[in-house]
Amino acid sequence: MSDAPAGAPLAVLGPDHGGGRLADVLPSALAVLGVPGSADPLGLVPALAGVRRVAVLLVDGLGWYQLPTAAPYAPTLAGLAATVARPLIAGFPSTTPTSLVSLGTGVAPGAHGVLGFTVRVPGTDRVLTHTDWAADPPPLTWQPVTTQLERARAAGVAVTVVSRPEFGGSGLTVAANRGGDFRGAAGGAAVAAAMLAALATGSGPTLVSGYHADLDRYGHVYGVDSEPWRIAAAEVDTLLARLVDGLPPDAALLVTADHGQLDVPAEHRFDLDTDPRLRAGVRLVAGEARVRYLHVEAGATDDVLAAWSEVLGDAARVRTREEAVATGWFGPVPEEHLARIGDVVVTCNDTYAVMATRTERPMASKLVAYHGSDTAVELTVPLLVVRG
Repeated sequence: MSDAPAGAPLAVLGPDHGGGRLADVLPSALAVLGVPGSADPLGLVPALAGVRRVAVLLVDGLGWYQLPTAAPYAPTLAGLAATVARPLIAGFPSTTPTSLVSLGTGVAPGAHGVLGFTVRVPGTDRVLTHTDWAADPPPLTWQPVTTQLERARAAGVAVTVVSRPEFGGSGLTVAANRGGDFRGAAGGAAVAAAMLAALATGSGPTLVSGYHADLDRYGHVYGVDSEPWRIAAAEVDTLLARLVDGLPPDAALLVTADHGQLDVPAEHRFDLDTDPRLRAGVRLVAGEARVRYLHVEAGATDDVLAAWSEVLGDAARVRTREEAVATGWFGPVPEEHLARIGDVVVTCNDTYAVMATRTERPMASKLVAYHGSDTAVELTVPLLVVRG
């Protein structure tokens, strides 16, 4: 691999960290396809001159720092990583819903409003889990930004989305990928077949967006570099090999990810549901284990800040919403999206996490690997560029 990001995997990155971003991928792909008004922040146009079909595959959980770990079980991936890989910054929080919508819209989270794995619906005591989202709140108002797929289709590009069948029509799919014809595909072989079939349809400009989830799932449940994770990495490799071998001569494949992962040991886990100091003054908790959004009772902000800072110490940074927004990670946040962020934002350092063993789904506190925070291992994802 080349152009590795500066700093150790657990180093905290800032939004001004140099290099491309996940949100740049589709604007550059549209520029390659000649969509009017499309910038090329990743500089893909010269390298992909003559390409009329672009496939973009997002492998959930395949962070930049996971590439060497996967290499012994994924020879195709290892070869591509050594020759055509560059790092991108996913964005914050480094979590699947936020990253998928950043990829799909080409903008920072503040603008699109999908600001975490779970967020409070403003004006209510409801916590929205974006991966379980159906039609409430309405996706077109909750995420108001025109997607890059809509822009491509309006310019005459044939656009297809390939993902798991159960994701068709979901709130998250509509928020991230509206504008594409949906094709359900479960498993790597089906994803490869559906993407290649969509690429081969018609003779004009074509964009295919694919998603594969298994590596992330096995990382969460068993840990990074566990035996099930290694098997999942080998399956990703088979998917990539089929796509590379099947690319038409006027096509290109872009492979990226939504975040990396890290294992959180038991001794680095706090539990806000069993520690009364962490529950005092907190009305509602959202976010996820590595980034917590705390919505507090009236007048309790200072007390909550002090209590969480004392209990967590160096394990996390505890800030007000205003301080968190001022870091620049969210980009500009319109007024209507601000209340989705907690009054207090807790960002975990190193390999620490804050669990909620009673109020979140039981499986969440039993996972091994997590993500969401602003360390290099969670934020940095690869971009592989392959021509047919």
